[in-house]
Amino acid sequence: MWLGQLSAEQRLALLDLAHNVVVSDGLLDPKEEGMLAEFKAEVGLPQSHETGYLPLDQIHSTFPDRRARTIAMINLIRLSYADGAFEIEEECLLKEVSRIFGFNGNEFLLFDNWVRRWLVLQSEAVALMN
Repeated sequence: MWLGQLSAEQRLALLDLAHNVVVSDGLLDPKEEGMLAEFKAEVGLPQSHETGYLPLDQIHSTFPDRRARTIAMINLIRLSYADGAFEIEEECLLKEVSRIFGFNGNEFLLFDNWVRRWLVLQSEAVALMN
């Protein structure tokens, strides 16, 4: 979502951050793999593109402005819900990313709340199409 507004460097970094999120709980769910595939498609990368671990100390300069950081947070939180459960390991990692990005705890909760509401609306839209 809005990945096209990120620079090429930010897109690649976001995919690696997404990798960090999906492996943080030690389980790689097929739904998480599916969302990673969606991310790759949205940014125009082949499905064969390999993602890897991205050290968090590199993200501050890669995402220098609030807009890019917000896009990253929303997509990473959305990814964390792909398997239906926001695991504690994912939450801890995303709160650390949020802190590095300069967001406070209330802003993190706002992002999380927005994503959860969006997921409900998305589910309703899918039901309308069927």
